[in-house]
Amino acid sequence: MTTKYESADLLLKLYDLRREPVLRKARAWFREEFRPQTAQDVLEAYRGKRSAATLVLHGAVEDQMFADANGEHIMVYARLRPFLTELRGLLNNPAYLDKLEQVILRMPDAQARLARFPGPSKGKAGTPKGPRRVA
Repeated sequence: MTTKYESADLLLKLYDLRREPVLRKARAWFREEFRPQTAQDVLEAYRGKRSAATLVLHGAVEDQMFADANGEHIMVYARLRPFLTELRGLLNNPAYLDKLEQVILRMPDAQARLARFPGPSKGKAGTPKGPRRVA
């Protein structure tokens, strides 16, 4: 278990990484344009394997501090949640995004926070194409 100071230090380092131009562009695209209608839309756009949620689950970053300092992880989970079962099957990976899911669902106000984000609309889908990882 880390101290509050160590948790804060790690959160500041994560925050600093988020300020990189490529990550800023990708985060803005996900927040503003990515509106998947199917699991295939998600697969075409997103195949991340690294997660800050793992740091929280293993005690490197304190849960409440992470939740208080961030909100983006809730939006990401809310947007992908309708497709998780199908994605896990398509990827043959029953653990796909499970660390993120665990961090979200163990928050005392998880359902209230998730309710702030609407599910997929029935209308025209946003583009699943977008920023790709840079080699």
